[in-house]
Formats: sequence, C-alpha cells, structure tokens
Amino acid sequence: MNIFSGIMAFFGFGAPQTPPPPPPPKTFLVQPVSVADEKAVFATVQSANVVPARARIGGTIVELKVRQGDHVEQGQVIALVSDKKLGLQASSYGAQVAAAQAQYAQAKTDWDRAQRLMAANAISKSAYDQAKTALNVAQSNVNAYAAQKAVVQQQSVEGAVLAPQTGRVITVPVTAGTVLMPGDTVATVAQGDFVLRLKIPERHARDIKVGQPVRLDGSDIGLSGPSFGTIKLIYPEIDNGHVVADASVAMLGDYFVNERVRVWVSAGQRWAFVIPASLVKTRSGMDTVQLWAKGAVMEIPIQRGQSLHRPGKPDSIEVLSGLHAGDKILP
Repeated sequence: MNIFSGIMAFFGFGAPQTPPPPPPPKTFLVQPVSVADEKAVFATVQSANVVPARARIGGTIVELKVRQGDHVEQGQVIALVSDKKLGLQASSYGAQVAAAQAQYAQAKTDWDRAQRLMAANAISKSAYDQAKTALNVAQSNVNAYAAQKAVVQQQSVEGAVLAPQTGRVITVPVTAGTVLMPGDTVATVAQGDFVLRLKIPERHARDIKVGQPVRLDGSDIGLSGPSFGTIKLIYPEIDNGHVVADASVAMLGDYFVNERVRVWVSAGQRWAFVIPASLVKTRSGMDTVQLWAKGAVMEIPIQRGQSLHRPGKPDSIEVLSGLHAGDKILP
C-alpha cells in the first residue's frame, strides 16, 4: 500500500490538500471609551458688549438718523440734539469779544502814547505802569471771552450723538422731538462679536472650564447638522442658582439678540460602548449589528442610546445593551 501511494504521489495523484482558511474580515472592536456626560441647557445669543450712545448736551432731538436693526460704524452720527440757548450764548459771547477787542485797541493806543511820553520824560512812572496794566487786562479779557465763546461753540458741535462702537442698533428709546438731559441714552449698540450666553445649574460649576467644547443644534441658527463652539469666559458670580458662561461659535449671526438656542455642555466623563452609526442596521423598528464570532456571522439586537457628535469625528451611537467588551462588529 505504501508502495502504491508513493507511485501515485510520484505521478501527482496524491491525496487532495486542504485549502487554507480565509483571512478574517475587517471588524470594529468594541471597547469601553470615556465620553462626555452631556447636559442640555438653553443659551441666548448675546453681544459681547452692548454700549449706550448718550447725549453729551441737553436739548431737543431735531433729527434721528437710525432705527432698530441698523448697522452703524464707530463715530457715525446717529442723532442731532439742538439747544437754542447755545446760539444765544454764542451771540452774547461774540458781542463781549468784540467789546473786549475794542477795549484792547484803546489800551494799545494809550500804551503806545505812554511809551512815547516816557521816552520824552513827559509822563510819570505811575501813569506809564497804569497804561501797561490796562493793556494786559484788556488782552486777558479778549482771551477770556474768546474761550467762553469757543466753549459754547464746542457744545453746539457736541449736539451730534455718535455711535460708541461698530455694531447693530438694538434699541432706540427716543423719537425726534424728545427732550434730553446730558447723559440720556439715545440708542444702544451691540458689538458685532456675538456669543452664546449659557446658564448652567450651579451643581455643575466645577465641571465647566474655559476652552471646553460645547455642541448645539445647527438648525437653531440656520445651519445643517451639529455645530460646535468653545467656552471662552466663565463669570464668577452665580446668578439665581446658575453659572453664567460665554461660548464663541462660528457663523452665529449678528442680527437677532436674545435668540434661544439649545446647547449641550459636558458635566464630567463616563464610560460607555460607542460604535460608528454606520454599523447599526434598523429593520422593523429593531436595531441590530452583525458580530463576527468563531468564524461565523451573527446578527444580534442592541439597545441604542444617544447619538454622539464630536468635532472632527464621524457620528457615533452609544450602545446601552447587547454588546460586550471584545466583540467584533462587521461593517
């Protein structure tokens, strides 16, 4: 028998060889990972700075150049305030300047005459000094009245109410014809750098850090899909049981103020089974995945948890039950 087997093997008629097993398919290994324990809170769109534009003089608004929603540049005239008394005061000081200049001209003439008489020894030293003093007093009067007139003219110029910063007009609590006192608000201007102002329950105060990412529903601000931002400022004062924080978000807009947006913030870390959303199949309302175990494919049901959105990573799903550490899932 051995001789026969050897002859058959010599001529290539040996026993059939078993083919090698196929390589295992590419799978996703299930392992517990640390994920952010997100809490949903509401935030409002706010301007980083809201500054009032105030009247610098008292008077009546003769022209109002802006309304709510207008965009203004820093230094732009948004209203004109007029006070008729300033014009009367300017005329009064103008007349006083003219009178002082006439007195100065007379004092200058007397001084020139006193100098000639003094050179001829025809005047006393006392009269000479009086002429010199009268000239200095007249010059001082001219300067004083001119300065007072300049003050009134400057007050007239300050009747123009200027925008304190570049941004959008939020409120205009006055109308043309309104009587104002110095310092009254004509409009409030919100700076174009809008932020999300979050109010987080104070029990999570220790978990909130500057630089921490936040997630929001992009549809709330006119975007598709989730959007992400970063906490840039945490206020030290707790307001009515809440921690107040500002988060910067790209493409937040610059028109609507106090718009409410739902935001998810991290309140710590926890362990969970997280798999790519593309691995989950839904049939007849049941979520399943395909496991590779012992060289065979098994389809098992799972209990789906919340969806996880992370910047720069594909959307994932938390699995509450049905999987164990070390399971291999087929794509």
